[in-house]
Order: sequence, then structure tokens, then C-alpha cells
Amino acid sequence: MIPFNKPAQTGREEAHLLKALSSGKLSGDGEYSLKCHEWFERNLPCKRALLTPSCTQALELAAILIDIKPGDEVIMPSYTFVSTANAFVLRGAKAVFVDIRPDTMNIDEAKIEASITDKTKAIVPVHYAGVACDMNAIMSLAERYGLYVIEDAAQGMMSEYEGRQLGTIGHMAAYSFHETKNYTSGGEGGLLIINDSSFQDRAEIIREKGTNRSLFFRGLVDKYSWVDVGSSYLPSELQAAYLWGQLENVNEINNFRLSIWEKYHAGLAPLKNEGLLDLPSVPSNCKHNAHMYYIKVKDLDERKRLIHYLKERDIMAVFHYVPLHTAKAGVDYGRFSGKDVYTSNESERLLRLPMWFNIPTSYIDNIIDAVLDFYH
Repeated sequence: MIPFNKPAQTGREEAHLLKALSSGKLSGDGEYSLKCHEWFERNLPCKRALLTPSCTQALELAAILIDIKPGDEVIMPSYTFVSTANAFVLRGAKAVFVDIRPDTMNIDEAKIEASITDKTKAIVPVHYAGVACDMNAIMSLAERYGLYVIEDAAQGMMSEYEGRQLGTIGHMAAYSFHETKNYTSGGEGGLLIINDSSFQDRAEIIREKGTNRSLFFRGLVDKYSWVDVGSSYLPSELQAAYLWGQLENVNEINNFRLSIWEKYHAGLAPLKNEGLLDLPSVPSNCKHNAHMYYIKVKDLDERKRLIHYLKERDIMAVFHYVPLHTAKAGVDYGRFSGKDVYTSNESERLLRLPMWFNIPTSYIDNIIDAVLDFYH
């Protein structure tokens, strides 16, 4: 069976893990956490980078920082992972779902303004498959209405929008290092980056259980104490050590994935030309990171048959999100603004093909042949 995913391994992780284990500092913000923070602050760049145990917790930290309260509304796509909504719903906000664009599967920027009310606090654009939302339009709206923008860049590390790294455009952004992402910290893992310096000091406090512990370790206070709300948002040093082994090979991983993406794109182009399926679309002002390769088939029934056919050929292919507004919790904690023209229909057509670092090219050939055989 060709699996859908394998967590990235470069060969450097084990040495870093062993060094972290022998350091006597495993609880977070040790040598490897600091290395990772410095790398992100330099290479993204951003005002402040803070590792978290997961992307979910990075989003939760952002929700606290912008002071989300009961009654607030947060605009986001329905076609996203539950954490995008949960982080704000946990603080009492209502998720306001907006339809997506069928070309990128991203939130339709043209439909956001009609969703804004006097209760709207933030916009959370999700960069699906590492392809950027129209951030110029979104930031313009946010400035006009005085809204925060929290980029859900869980899939967007090493992707760009008009020459800027995804996540560096909004007030804050959250990334994921889950084992299904291009870069992992050994299972789970996340990152919050701060682009608006007014959030920087409080972010450190909330992340450290509401204490000014980070100031204490920098010698800025003689003892630390509880000064704000907070929780435990520090990952273990083992997570950071594993991630550091990946950051040392960022370009190698990125270039390999892009080559596999292009191989899929070229091999399946005849089916697109025959009108049998649709392939991913990347706007000209965007640079993607080959987070995933998906195809869009005719309908839900065809997708079921193709998944079954590929499984018989020992290939694991999967669909993605069930739109949040169709779920029980989505009905309870959110509402869909406007009409669902594309969200449900396009989500039922989408099928993800196997993609991971160092996947053998012979596997890709087999997968392409199997999809071609299904249609021919």
C-alpha cells in the first residue's frame, strides 16, 4: 500500500533529540526552542516567533491576545479544520462562515464585506494547500473596518504572496508542524508569529501561564509572578529539537515537494484537457509550497468510486474537510453568511493524492497511471 502521508525525516533529527535529552532542559524554551525562534524571526521575518505545542494552541493564544469575548464575531471560511473555529468559539465568539473561491478553495474575499457587522472582531483567512488568499483585499477591509487579521497559515510555511511569506501580512499568524505538514516537530507542533509589536510582550506572558517568567530570565525583573490570564503554551524541547533538524533542510524538503507536485501536474494534465477533472490553480502573484496535490472529480459519487479503485491498486487517497457549517457544532456555534455556492459542492469533488518528502518517484508514476486507467 502506498500510504497517503509519511512524516518528514531528514536524518538529522535523531542527533538533535539525543542532545536535547542530555541537556537537562526538556520543558521548553531551551537551546533548540531559541534556535527555532531566531530562525523564524530572521527568515520569515516577523517581530516575534513563539513555538507552541500545536497550531490549535497558537490560534487559541491569538484569540486571547485580541481579547475575543462572548458576542464577538469572527469571519472565516467554512472549508477549514475545526481548530480555526474552535480557538475563537472557546472564547465565546460566533464563527461567521463565508463561501470559498472554487479556483483556490480559499475564502472569497469579495464576499467578506457583506459579512461584517458591528460585532465583527477579526478575519481569519486560511491559506488552503499553501496557496495564499487575496491578502491585499483582506487587509484593506480590515483597515477600513478596524478589524484584526489572524492568518491561519497551518499549511503555508515557505509559501509567498507577492514576495512576502504567508503569515507575515496579518497582525498575527499560526502555523502547524503536525506530522502531515511539510515540516514537523515529531507529531504535533505549532508556531505563533507576531507582526504587530503591540502584542509581543503580552504574548510571552500568556504563553507562560500568565506570568512574567520570560522577563525574569532576561533579568528585567527580580522575581516573576502571575500578572495576566494565560495557559501553558510551551512545547517540549524535544519537539523543538526535531523541528530544528527539519529547518536545517528547509530548501531540500521544499524543492523535493515542488518537484513531485509538478510531476503530478504534468502527468494528470491530459485528464484536465479532456474535461474529466480539474487540477489545482495557483494565482500568478502567489508562490506555493506543494503542501498537497489534489484533484477535483465530477461529484461525490465519482470520488467514492475513485477512492475505492485506488485502494484496490494499493494507493491510499483521501478527501479533506467536511464544511464546518454543515456540522452540528457549526450550526450551534456559527452561521453561514450569504449563499453556499461553492463550499459544499467543491469540497465533495476534492481528492488528495499521496505526497510526502522522499516519496519514490516510481510511486508517483504508479498513482498517475492508476488515475489515468480509472478514467480511460
